[in-house]
Amino acid sequence: MAILVHRYDSPDRFVAGTVGQPGERTFFLQAREGNRITSVVCEKQQVSVLAEHLDKILNEVVRRSEGDAPVPPAAAGPQDTQPLDAPITEEFRVGTMTIAWDPNIDRIVIEMFSNVETTEEEAEAPEPEPEQEVSPEDEADEVFVVRITAAYAREFVARSQALIAAGRPACPFCLQPIDPEGHICPRANGYRRPLFT
Repeated sequence: MAILVHRYDSPDRFVAGTVGQPGERTFFLQAREGNRITSVVCEKQQVSVLAEHLDKILNEVVRRSEGDAPVPPAAAGPQDTQPLDAPITEEFRVGTMTIAWDPNIDRIVIEMFSNVETTEEEAEAPEPEPEQEVSPEDEADEVFVVRITAAYAREFVARSQALIAAGRPACPFCLQPIDPEGHICPRANGYRRPLFT
C-alpha cells in the first residue's frame, strides 16, 4: 500500500495549537512552507510528550558534542504566540511519532504516523510472528515528516509548554482538571469528615 507523505524539509513555521475552549480543545500540530499548510490532530498528552522528548534530545546533543553543536539554550517563553494558520484542515489523527537528530544537516526529524483504525476481524486476528513484526511505517497510510533546526525545536518546546499550561486549572485535591461549570472531586466522594473528633 502506498503511503501519502506530507514532507517539510525547511518549514517556515511548525507549531502546536488548539481550537476551542479549555476542556473542549482540539490539539493540532501544523507546518507551513510557503502557501502549503498541513495540520494533523493529536492528543494533549502527545504534544506534552513531544515537547519533553525534543528538550531531552537537544540537551543530549549538547552534552555529546560538548557544546559544539548549534543548539541554543532553552527558551524562557514562546516568541510565536499567533494562532494556527487558516485554513485548519485535519489531514489525519496522529498515532505514533518518531524523533531523531540528523547530524548531517543539524536538524531534528519528526515523523508522525496516522492512527490506524482496526476492524473487529483485524482486532481478533492472531498476533504476527516475531519475524513478521509490523512497524508503524508499515501500518500507517499517511505520514507527516518535519525537519526543524535546534532553535526552532526550542521555540516549539516553549510554545507547547505554554499551550499545555493554558488549559483548565487542576483541582488541588485530586489533580483532575476543573471544568468552568464546576468539578466533582473523586477524593471528596460526597463525604466530608468532621473537622474535630
